[in-house]
Amino acid sequence: MSLDRFGRTIDYLRISLTDMCNLRCVYCMPEDMTFRPGEELLGDGEILRLAGLFSELGFRKFRFTGGEPTLRQNLVDIVRRIAALPGVEELAMTTNGIRLGELARPLAEAGLQRVNVSIDSLDQRKFKQMTRWGNLQDVWNGIAAAEDAGLAVKLNAVIVRNFNDAEDAVELAALTFKHPWQVRFIEMMPFGGISEFQQEGVVTEDSLVARFEEALGPMELLDGGALDGEARRYRFADAPGTLGFISPVSRPFCAGCNRVRLTADGKLRLCLLKEREIDLRDALRSGALDDDIRSKITDAIWEKPWGHSLSEGQFPGNRTMSEIGG
Repeated sequence: MSLDRFGRTIDYLRISLTDMCNLRCVYCMPEDMTFRPGEELLGDGEILRLAGLFSELGFRKFRFTGGEPTLRQNLVDIVRRIAALPGVEELAMTTNGIRLGELARPLAEAGLQRVNVSIDSLDQRKFKQMTRWGNLQDVWNGIAAAEDAGLAVKLNAVIVRNFNDAEDAVELAALTFKHPWQVRFIEMMPFGGISEFQQEGVVTEDSLVARFEEALGPMELLDGGALDGEARRYRFADAPGTLGFISPVSRPFCAGCNRVRLTADGKLRLCLLKEREIDLRDALRSGALDDDIRSKITDAIWEKPWGHSLSEGQFPGNRTMSEIGG
């Protein structure tokens, strides 16, 4: 079991498999984004070795992220081998869904259990405006393939003021009347070189709840507001699906944080919204023994910060979201 100095059990690792993406979402990266050369990224063997060490330290939940993780070569094999590690209980992936149509079944057969699919609008014109590239139908095909393969599905929507905070958000919420999905609405967070745009675009949970109830009817707060992972959940009457609100800006959930992130270039990031990172790639490549790397990980986790400092005007600037893995 891995504990930090505040007594939190840290047992959830998000692994960024690549910083590359086949979209250019306005809230995530500039359109002319430059990605890291391949030699700077962790190789398959390095990812698997680190995942094994984390499982030995009591990590039970693993999520594959990017960039866009489906762009990673050998993705299915990586999933299969991490699914086979002792103690792994949950295996999920966050994806834009573009390549799920071809990959969903092989990933499910390899041991993946759930996909969180990013979809910020149900209107093709608006979808392309937000992603700059991309075809909405590809995402729908990917969601259908995921369900056919037996994967659990959650939808993620980053809500941006004056982009998709009105009709688009309501249409996404209405999906829960037809599907047993959790549709999750994520507050935009300030990062890297586009933090000013991100700050100006924040749409709070309270404003969305009010908008949804006005448009679609009353919502019930589930579990007394206890978080499901990072999401506070609601349900419309008689709806098979639920709505989740992830609100790190207006309602921080740092007290219950149980996660750390491994970036595609091998840095252990202790808090999404803090810049401090510990270099595990160089330890691997310098010939460090497993015991030394385990100690490096546990020492770092002990120093995991309590939470972010957004309210104090401190924003992480050393990476964009795509370089961290969400």
